[in-house]
Amino acid sequence: MKSNYDKKPFIDVFEATCQSGWKEVAIEIKRNLSNFEHSILTIECYAGVHEEEIIDALAELPITRIIRQSDYFLSEKEVDAKVLVFNGGDDPVFGIMNHLRITDLIDENKLKALQQSLSQNSQGITLVIGAGASKVHSGDLLIYADMPRWEGQLRFRRDEVSNLGVENKDLKWSLQYKRAYFTDWRILDRLKRDVYPQADYMLDTTIVDKPVMATGVSVRKALTQATQRPFRVMPFFDPAPWGGQWIKEACDMDRSAQNYGWGFDCVPEENSLLLNFGETMMELPSINLVFQEPQDLMGEKVHARFGDEFPIRFDFLDTIDGGNLSFQVHPITEYIYQHFGMPYTQDESYYYLDAVEEGTMYIGLKDDVNPEEMAADLRAAQRGEIQFPDEKYVNCVPAKKHDHFLIPAGTVHCGGSGGMVLEISATPYIFTFKMWDWGKLGLDGLPRPINVERGLKNIAWDRDATYAEKHLINCIEEVDSGEGWREERTGLHEREFIETRRHWFTSKVNHDTQGGVHVINLVEGREVIVESPTDAFAPFIVHYAETFIVPAAVGAYTIRPHGESQGQECATLKAYVRT
Repeated sequence: MKSNYDKKPFIDVFEATCQSGWKEVAIEIKRNLSNFEHSILTIECYAGVHEEEIIDALAELPITRIIRQSDYFLSEKEVDAKVLVFNGGDDPVFGIMNHLRITDLIDENKLKALQQSLSQNSQGITLVIGAGASKVHSGDLLIYADMPRWEGQLRFRRDEVSNLGVENKDLKWSLQYKRAYFTDWRILDRLKRDVYPQADYMLDTTIVDKPVMATGVSVRKALTQATQRPFRVMPFFDPAPWGGQWIKEACDMDRSAQNYGWGFDCVPEENSLLLNFGETMMELPSINLVFQEPQDLMGEKVHARFGDEFPIRFDFLDTIDGGNLSFQVHPITEYIYQHFGMPYTQDESYYYLDAVEEGTMYIGLKDDVNPEEMAADLRAAQRGEIQFPDEKYVNCVPAKKHDHFLIPAGTVHCGGSGGMVLEISATPYIFTFKMWDWGKLGLDGLPRPINVERGLKNIAWDRDATYAEKHLINCIEEVDSGEGWREERTGLHEREFIETRRHWFTSKVNHDTQGGVHVINLVEGREVIVESPTDAFAPFIVHYAETFIVPAAVGAYTIRPHGESQGQECATLKAYVRT
């Protein structure tokens, strides 16, 4: 059956216009600065923005001086020293969350001298551009040049950009990503929180040479309106060493690609939000919405607990016609806090959207495992002396469509081949300790980093097959029902802060956010429609496997089969934070 998965969901922006292309952008900037004999144009940039593209594109403006903020950073040696402890040294994967701000990387003496020189008026436009440009001058016109983290990662892979304050395009992209995750993005997100509410214009630089610009007022208004209705973020997909073929068909992806192991369908830290200005789409990081409207989006109690960090993540793991995921464990709460500075850990679950007959799930240990023997075999496998005998130590069970496996931190696990997993987890998504990778190589042809010692320190050795059967595998109970619907509690484990509810229905189902954000995936059925009982928002159509967010501010809403699914049974899986 042909896929109806929408890869570019958007939010309509009414009563506002935007500029598309550098020519229109330049005209709009010139119009704003035309009344100044001398003016300062400040373009604050997020990580990965191509500053030279912007400078070249604005060459026709009467710019008499260009100030690149990067020229006023500390030396690269000093910047490296500032971030060294947070960047994890020689560790290829992990660092420590930091408290740094952009001013910690700027040479204070150079900055003061520069600011004094700016007070000396001259004809024309002075352009101040770069990450931290607003710290030089707030500008007669302040533009925020933005793009999602996902595009930044792609630019690392293409050797196009460096990390903040240094020139390191030649560094392995995974190490650039690590540095961005633990330092750059944290620093620039703090700056974004300060600058975004003040920016006169927002500039989308995601697609090279195809900028889109809109007023800060209209973008901020659009984000406010987004919290009053269900919406989706724009998904992205990535290959993996173990990747499968299911996503290609279900999500209508490139059939010639090797595989798509990952599908990121709701990770606001890295996904995009598309704003539709008539015929023009503006792509912005969806985290901007979280920063601007945390209370209406997540609700008072969730906001009080997590601040402006979105706590729930949905993504896809495709191993159909692929291979096993890595044998892994996530750090327990005290470990992730003490070693990495994260206040909560990656508790999660695997919900099987689909599976072949031979699909498997590795979850928990076998009964009566000897920890010392298992540790010795993991270390020997890491040294390349043996193949880790998983059949001796790991509980492996069949996995079929609609099974739900609960994975609180400390539980050893591995999605086996032949499954299409909807992963539902807390958001510290980088903190996975791989202990065995089945002899696979990464997409770069090199072994992926293994963390046996860290993993061993976090294994809950009492979570064996008996425990898993009772507490982790299909712990499903019916909690309510009505005419044409029934509701089941499917998890998560009592150690986890996320609650999941599955609804099976052939007719309308009533929902209410009750002051907390809902994240939902259509796990069965071609199409459903989400509606407001009071017409507070326009009807919202959702297709199979699509994840959508219902902000806390929405309150009551309904879901019913629609289109091809009318008269058929559908199912949704809903996640929310227990309060």
